[in-house]
Amino acid sequence: MTGGKNIHWRYGVVTAIVLIAYFLIVRLFNLHENIWLRLLNGVIVGYGIYASIRFKRLILRDRFDYYAGATTGIFTGFIATLIFVGFMGVYMFHLDPAFPEKIMNTWIKSYNQRPGILLFILAVEGFASTVVLTLAFMQKFKPSWNLSKKVPEKA
Repeated sequence: MTGGKNIHWRYGVVTAIVLIAYFLIVRLFNLHENIWLRLLNGVIVGYGIYASIRFKRLILRDRFDYYAGATTGIFTGFIATLIFVGFMGVYMFHLDPAFPEKIMNTWIKSYNQRPGILLFILAVEGFASTVVLTLAFMQKFKPSWNLSKKVPEKA
């Protein structure tokens, strides 16, 4: 199982880097205030989780079970989410303090809170999508309990 222990770290960090790069590219074109472009974040996180579970399955082969795949997917998504939320915290509080106000004025007008609510929303979205995506992908990767392909004859 050489290298199999840190799969979630490797894929989580790479997924976070891709999320950050995507945000910065969108920011470069001044589209970072468009909430609908965040949908691609889910695709990025989904692919990171899928790839980490797939790689874990390739490494473990016959020893791969539901628990190994699910924990890899959950840890990958949580690590990516925490790193991305940390980056967004630095971005919102230090690099572009006007950004949270613009988002909250176009998105949640009636809920006048500090930028921390945006970080909380990002974290909850990331954790929730991680759990849902991991459970969905594990339907594909879970080992089959089907011992034979034959259909049993009726008595």
